Amino acid sequence: MKLYVFHTPELTPDDNVADCAIAIDVLRATSTIATALASGAEAIQVFSDIDKLMYESEGWLPEKRLRAGERGGSKVAGCDLGNSPLDCTADVMGGKRLFISTTNGTRALQKIQASPQVLAAALINRRAIVEHVVQQCPETVWIVNAGWEGSFALEDTVCAGAIAQGLIDALGCSLADITGNDELVGAVALYQQWKDNLLGLFHYASHGKRLLRLNCQSDLKYCAGLDVLDVVPIQREMGVLIQHR
Repeated sequence: MKLYVFHTPELTPDDNVADCAIAIDVLRATSTIATALASGAEAIQVFSDIDKLMYESEGWLPEKRLRAGERGGSKVAGCDLGNSPLDCTADVMGGKRLFISTTNGTRALQKIQASPQVLAAALINRRAIVEHVVQQCPETVWIVNAGWEGSFALEDTVCAGAIAQGLIDALGCSLADITGNDELVGAVALYQQWKDNLLGLFHYASHGKRLLRLNCQSDLKYCAGLDVLDVVPIQREMGVLIQHR
């Protein structure tokens, strides 16, 4: 197994040769997706374009859908929700389809949606993702970070490193055995440095600071939790994620 980390969708090759592709947007899209599915959402449908989200979701009964839209950390007008995983409670999500469009995370998912297997990962479901990948044993794994508007993001990279370290431990292999590119080594090093203070790292991250200015301290604390949820969001059809059973 070889792992490759790409810091943004823009840095991800267009010619996707990965057997398994994992999208990460810790703050906050993939954390929200994992939480929504754990809370009983029927499925998550992702969009990079908010107008397309509105159009596609019109085909669903209002009581069977939720629209989540976020730009710049704030909720989009006309949507039911923004992008906070803390809003994804069982009474809100149960049996509904979540239509979601965010600044960065949904672009990462759309970049890899043609892969044979697409997963959505965050720190909160890291262990579940690792166990799933070990079971599937794909030859090539791409980890695609959302970043922030085309730039490197600390929180996504530390999550990529956490996944890689989890695979190293589970497979009993070395870092050299699974390294596909330099970015993978850097991600593991970042995780090793900050694994005992992930929330502290978020306070250094540019998007972490942005969310703090928006009074989203509780979101940061929740998203910094490691191995909280036993859920694997997996693409069932292009652009639609469900909980793997």
